[in-house]
Amino acid sequence: MIEAAISALLIISDLERLMFVGLGTVLGLIIGVIPGIGGLVGLALLLPFTFAMDPYTALAFLVGVQAVTTTSDTIPAVMFGVPGTTGSAATVLDGYPMAKKGEAGRAYGAAFTASVCGGLFGAFVLAISIPVIRPFIMAVGTPELLAICLLGLTLVVSLSHKALFKGLIAACLGLLFATIGDEPQTGEMRWTFDNFYLWDGLSLVPVALGLFAVPEMIDLGASKRSIARKSEKVSPWDQLKGMRDVADNWWLVLRCSSIGTLLGAIPGLGANVIDWISYGYAARVLPGAKDTFGKGDVRGVIASESANNAKEGGALVPTLAFGVPGSASMAILLGAFLIHGIAPGPKMLDEQLDVTFTLIWTVAIANILGAGLCFLLAGHFAKLAKVRAGLLVPLVFGIMIIGAYQGAKDYADLIVLLSFGILGWGMKRLNWPRPPLILAFVLGGLVENYLFISQLRYSYEWMLMPLPLITILIITFLLARPLVIRFLPNWKKQQAESGTGDTMAKSGRVSHATGGELAADTVFWAGVIGLMIYVYISSSAWPGPARILPQAIAIAGLITAAGFVVFSYLGKIPPLVSESSEPIRAVFRQIIWLIALVIGVKLIGMLPAIGLFIFLYMIIEGKTKPLSATLILIPFLAGVWFLFHELLNVPWPQAVLGDLFSELRRISGRLI
Repeated sequence: MIEAAISALLIISDLERLMFVGLGTVLGLIIGVIPGIGGLVGLALLLPFTFAMDPYTALAFLVGVQAVTTTSDTIPAVMFGVPGTTGSAATVLDGYPMAKKGEAGRAYGAAFTASVCGGLFGAFVLAISIPVIRPFIMAVGTPELLAICLLGLTLVVSLSHKALFKGLIAACLGLLFATIGDEPQTGEMRWTFDNFYLWDGLSLVPVALGLFAVPEMIDLGASKRSIARKSEKVSPWDQLKGMRDVADNWWLVLRCSSIGTLLGAIPGLGANVIDWISYGYAARVLPGAKDTFGKGDVRGVIASESANNAKEGGALVPTLAFGVPGSASMAILLGAFLIHGIAPGPKMLDEQLDVTFTLIWTVAIANILGAGLCFLLAGHFAKLAKVRAGLLVPLVFGIMIIGAYQGAKDYADLIVLLSFGILGWGMKRLNWPRPPLILAFVLGGLVENYLFISQLRYSYEWMLMPLPLITILIITFLLARPLVIRFLPNWKKQQAESGTGDTMAKSGRVSHATGGELAADTVFWAGVIGLMIYVYISSSAWPGPARILPQAIAIAGLITAAGFVVFSYLGKIPPLVSESSEPIRAVFRQIIWLIALVIGVKLIGMLPAIGLFIFLYMIIEGKTKPLSATLILIPFLAGVWFLFHELLNVPWPQAVLGDLFSELRRISGRLI
């Protein structure tokens, strides 16, 4: 084994191969920064370029791309609250508040250091555990996978302990949104309303961007401030402080990297879930985390990023050892193996062990190189936090629209982005937790599939199996504990000390809800109850496999709503606070701008609409001179056109203008 590792190091040390690893790393970093692309699209795009390479170089190049997309996706997550990939959504919760407090450099330092530590840990575990972990992976069945999914969801819901009922409802909504579309077992069309776009369900990218990115940009535009509200300069010392944070929390890094590696090795989970599970775990076990997570706690960034990168090494385990891809990106990598004449399986642990170690060395080298490049560039990106909203918001909105369109490459993606953006802003304003919704949406398909198979094969006995039974007991404890402690004599005193009242109001981040917000919260609850009743009734005529999950969700939602009413009557619900204090009129103004942009895409085409939107927004909202706005707009549009039109060959949505003047569409290269 040591000889194979040394031999692989000599192979990968070839100058030409190192150059391709470096190129793959740089491309992976670029892909991670741009919202909506992600490692899956990047690998699919770059796979054809590897056909002429030798197997070692081709696989090293592709693994270099995949290994670092989850490193650079931290940059937009921290700076704008926009996850570069869905795997960095949990980083937004603490990274973006840190940027608001002028600690973007510290967040970057912690994130990149945790990323490289997690990546190296994943590579190390991959190197030593392939023979050992095989029995474990083979023993994991659908009941165990279902239990893991439910536990991960519960960990995130339990973070909403001050709004636990809202967290449970948010999870129910996420699962419901995931059931929209063609039910695979029966072919039943669930809530598609004769809309072809909904046949395949809602796309994850516009949903995630809508829930997390749009509300932050709306509030930033309404505030007319820069992201950072402190005036201190960003320096390399800030990043060093983040590195020290990682060193001080080395035990957290080790635990979360272990979670990422272990769950990454289980086919089907993927990065969309793992960072949330790690974040939820950290929030449950770290002292004081329940009061500081989500408000700019660097430990939240460390937990998410260390697991996010470690999962790459874990995902390679089933791909190499059994030919079973651990994620969608690994499925493309598996295709690259086969194209280059390498058949994953037991031979990768024996005859082709040098290929395995070549990939391990590539993961390690790419993580070190990627983190180093991010450290060099992070200071420049952190300076963007000082740019005023009138210049920054329209550019981010433009990128966001293009990113959302990558979901299904359909104009309806933009409608989904807008709808979930408004929903996300309302949830933020009324202190409804959003993480349970997005995680439940991601897990919805897996939960339904695992539930169907478990019920079909084991009936209800699957819940009595050792791992599922232990998991169910843990879930019960996590959900029951926050409710039980509300009946303790000192509960109200603990709420006051933890910041539910005056402390939070003084921070400027939240404020006591107004009468209008209380009324809106009541309407939201009434809408939820009505929705759950509709779901139960409308699904009653469906075949069993199609209705089992929707009706279970509806019942759980109604029970949760009843629990909220009872606990409110008993005075056990904390007072409603608002996470946003921006004036409603200014917020509506930003929403109207976004609606105008979405309509403009339909009327005159995506790139022309984005260009016109940015120009007008900068002049009207940003009070920018037309010449300055033009000088900013031209290179932005040129870069977007080159990347998405020339390199990615994105099929832009057809506009009304192009339908009326087909010659204009031909001349523009089908941009409209």
